[in-house]
Amino acid sequence: MPLALLALAVGAFGVGTTEFVVMGLLPDIAADYGVSIPTAGLLVTGYALGVVVGAPLLTVLGGRVSRKRMLMLLMGLFVVGNVLSALAPSFGTMLAGRVVASLAHGSFFGIGSVVAAGLVAPDKKAGAIATMFTGLTVANIIGVPLGTFIGQAVGWRTTFAVVAALGVVGLLGIARLVPAMPRPEGARLGRELRAFRNPQVLLAMAMTVLGFGGVFAAITYIAPMMTEVAGYSEGAVTWLLVLFGVGMFLGNLIGGRYADRALMPLLYATLGGLAIVLALFTVLAHDKVLAAVAVLLVGALGFATVPPLQKRVLDQAHGAPTLASAVNIGAFNLGNALAAWLGGVVIAAGYGYTAPNWVGAALAAAALGLAFWSAALERRTPAAGVPGAEPVAADAVRAGGTGAEARTPVHH
Repeated sequence: MPLALLALAVGAFGVGTTEFVVMGLLPDIAADYGVSIPTAGLLVTGYALGVVVGAPLLTVLGGRVSRKRMLMLLMGLFVVGNVLSALAPSFGTMLAGRVVASLAHGSFFGIGSVVAAGLVAPDKKAGAIATMFTGLTVANIIGVPLGTFIGQAVGWRTTFAVVAALGVVGLLGIARLVPAMPRPEGARLGRELRAFRNPQVLLAMAMTVLGFGGVFAAITYIAPMMTEVAGYSEGAVTWLLVLFGVGMFLGNLIGGRYADRALMPLLYATLGGLAIVLALFTVLAHDKVLAAVAVLLVGALGFATVPPLQKRVLDQAHGAPTLASAVNIGAFNLGNALAAWLGGVVIAAGYGYTAPNWVGAALAAAALGLAFWSAALERRTPAAGVPGAEPVAADAVRAGGTGAEARTPVHH
């Protein structure tokens, strides 16, 4: 794997840390600004919605910029947002900083996925994407607990200052290690938008919303579920989240390894397994050991879907992958927000803290149904309605190519 992937992974580590670390610092931030915990929770919601909006917006605005330069600009925006959060004199300014940082999130992972896949041989695309996303998974193992510890020990502002420094390291790494990749020939907004006429692209994004949404339906409420149902102490929740991060890391490795070999069978296995584990979690949550195992499996099965789903979008968005890839990152966050809301609804309705697991199981099962539908549709119409497109099975190696890049075997 090229060293350029390391630079992308460092950037992903910083982005993943700032996305999730705020959850462990909400009480401190709320106390500092004199707001309630639910109000402080807007820092999580605002970030997720910023990703959904920023992914397509900045990808479109950056369409006339080379991909390397756009990645550098996005990391610069990320640094600005975290510096603003670290120095924010008021809660409103803090929220604005979170939104500014989040705007870079979707486009960074979307464009980064395209760049990562273009750096390697055709049969290594999913592995390259997974390598970049390793930074995100490692953030949940190391970055989030370490950032939480720093915030609780010396102040939450220090955490965001450290994350901003990580962004600077990522920016310098991209500038130094990512090769110059000029703006693809023939890249036009109209062409990028036409990718969304392909029902396979829309189905892949729907699978993203529902599949990863199933994960967040459960994990959003892991603290009350583990303390009130499983009987863990509040301090143990941090390490359970680390366990979840370990699962994400392992799932990412599995997804990256097998998505290039058997993408759809991998999706069947992971989405089906996720639905089963989430359904069982309602029972397993009553035992400490089994609950911990379930947390690990939810992380592993959930994140094993990320490389194949991202690659599926790149495969199907023939000739116009950038916008579709970025929008799919927004779809992950849309699923997070939707699932967290649905989980809250069933808890508020009096069904208990394990009820979100049933919501997650239903979402994962729905994603599995879409995967079977997508495969059936592909068998009937391999090109999925994209002019000039070839069947994925016959030409997955050129999936997502644009202009001159599509004519070079190691690019896409």
